[in-house]
Amino acid sequence: MGLTVEQECPQCGAPIELDETDNIMLCPYCGVKNFLFAPHFYRFLLPHKAPGKEIFYTPYLRFKGNIYFCNDSNLTCRYLDITRPGLSHKGIPISLGVRPQAMKLRFFSPDANGSFLRFSIDPKEILSKAVIRPSHLMTGRLFHHAYIGEALSVVYLPVFVENCKIFDAVLNRPLAEGSDGAGILEHPIEKNPRRWRIMFMATLCPVCGWNLDGERDSVVLTCKNCNSAWEAYEAKFSQVEFAVMPGDGSESAYLPFWKISVKVTGIEINSFSDFIRVTNQPRIPGKEMENQDMSFWCPAFKIRPKIFLNLSRQSTVSQNEFKTVNTFPNNSIYPVTLPKKEALQSMKITLAASALNKRDIFPLLPEVRFKIKSSMLVYLPFKDTGHEMVHEFTGMSINKNIMKFGRFL
Repeated sequence: MGLTVEQECPQCGAPIELDETDNIMLCPYCGVKNFLFAPHFYRFLLPHKAPGKEIFYTPYLRFKGNIYFCNDSNLTCRYLDITRPGLSHKGIPISLGVRPQAMKLRFFSPDANGSFLRFSIDPKEILSKAVIRPSHLMTGRLFHHAYIGEALSVVYLPVFVENCKIFDAVLNRPLAEGSDGAGILEHPIEKNPRRWRIMFMATLCPVCGWNLDGERDSVVLTCKNCNSAWEAYEAKFSQVEFAVMPGDGSESAYLPFWKISVKVTGIEINSFSDFIRVTNQPRIPGKEMENQDMSFWCPAFKIRPKIFLNLSRQSTVSQNEFKTVNTFPNNSIYPVTLPKKEALQSMKITLAASALNKRDIFPLLPEVRFKIKSSMLVYLPFKDTGHEMVHEFTGMSINKNIMKFGRFL
C-alpha cells in the first residue's frame, strides 16, 4: 500500500491529495500544474497531536523497489518495500506500523515546528542489511546486486520527551517502558533542514513556453509544440534526446525505452557484434554489427522485476538499426516513469541476463565498467491485442494488467 500526501496548492492554497509516486501536482480548483522537485528524495512528516510540546522528528528510511542478485550462475530478483529506523536508540520502534499508509502525510516544510534528528545509522548500511538478509538464503558467491526502479524517501516520526520518557506525538503515549528520553536529546540535530524544501516547477517548455505534457507519475515531460522532451535536474528542466520508431498504422501505441550506448571494459565489448559473441547468442554477427555501437536497452517505465528483466534482455539482444524520426506521434504515448539514472544501473544486470553461459560471465561482473557514449529515449510502436501490448517488429509482448500494476511500484 502506498503513502498519501496532503499538500496545499502554491497558487490558491487549496488542499490536494497526492500519491507518493506522484511527480506532477494538478490543482483541481485553479488548474495550475506544477512539477515537484526535492533534493535527493522526498521527506514526509507524520502529523503530530501534541501542541505546545517540543517536538523531535526521528527519521525512518523508506525503500520501495526491485533488487537483482547475481550469484554463482543464478540471476534472481525480488520486490522490496521496507521502512527502517535511522537512529540507533533504545525505545525507538523498529517499525512505524500501518500509520504511514493509514494517515495523510505532509511534505517537509521549513515552517515545521520542531527539531530534525540526524541519521545515526548510515542509510547505505540500512539498505545493505536489507539486501544481505535475502542473499543469505542463496548459495555461492554474490557477484553483483543492483537496485533498479527504487523510490527512496524519509518518513519522520514526531516525538517529545516528558519525565525522562519518549512519547509518541501522534498517539500521545510513551513509546516503550524504560525508553531513554534524556539520551535522545543528545543526538545531533540537522542545522539547515530548509534545504529539503519541495520546489514547485512550472510545467512550461523552456524552449517555446508551451505547456508540457505528462502524467502524475511521469519523470520526463514532452512538448509536442516544439518536439522536445525534458527531465528535472537540480531544480530545472534539462533536455532529453529522444527518437520515435514509426509504427505500421494509426492504431499503434508507443512505449518508451532507454537506449544507452557504451564501451564496456572488464569484458571486451566495443560493438554489438562483440556482445553477440561474448554472450554466445544464437545469431551470426554480420558486418554491419561490427560497426554498430553496443547499446543496452531497458523499459523506461516501472514494471515487475522479472518482466523488466525479460524486456531489457529481449530489447538488447534483438536491437537493430531501425529508421526513427524526431517528431512525437499523435497516437497514445505511455509515460516515462523510470528515470535515466535507473537505466544506467540496469546495464550490468542486462548483460548477466543475456549471457547464455552464465558461469563464464558472472565471475567477471565485479570488474565490468561502462563508459557512456550517449543516451536516448526511444519510443517503440506496440499493438494492443486486448490483453497484451505486442511490439510490431520484434514480437515482444507485455501483459496490460502488469503494466497497470507497475504504475504503483
